[in-house]
Amino acid sequence: MNLGQYLPILLFILVGIAVGVLPQVIGYILGPNRPDAEKNSPYECGFEAFEDARMKFDVRYYLVAILFILFDLEIAFLFPWAAALREVGLAGFVAAVIFLAILVVGFVYEWKKGALDWE
Repeated sequence: MNLGQYLPILLFILVGIAVGVLPQVIGYILGPNRPDAEKNSPYECGFEAFEDARMKFDVRYYLVAILFILFDLEIAFLFPWAAALREVGLAGFVAAVIFLAILVVGFVYEWKKGALDWE
C-alpha cells in the first residue's frame, strides 16, 4: 500500500489546523491579560443588564427567523440553476419559474397572514 499519495491531504489538514489554531495561540501568548471588574461585567447594548439572559422571547421572533431561513435557503437554490441555465434548457427554465411561483405564493400568504408584521 502506497501512502505517499495521501501526503497532500495530510499537508492540507495540517495547514488548515495551523491556520485556525496558531493565530489564537499567538494572541493568547502575546496579548495583554489585565482583567478588571468592568471588563468582566456582562455587556448589553451599552448599559447594565436588567433581566435574566434566559428570558423568554416572543414567538413572533422565532417565526420571522424561521421564515428568513426558509426563504433564504430557497433563494440559494437559484444560484446553481442560474449557473447551469444554458445546460438545463427550456425544461429547467419552466421548472425554475414554477419554483419561483410557489415561492411567491408562499411569501404572499405569509404577508397576508401578518407573519412579517412586527409590532
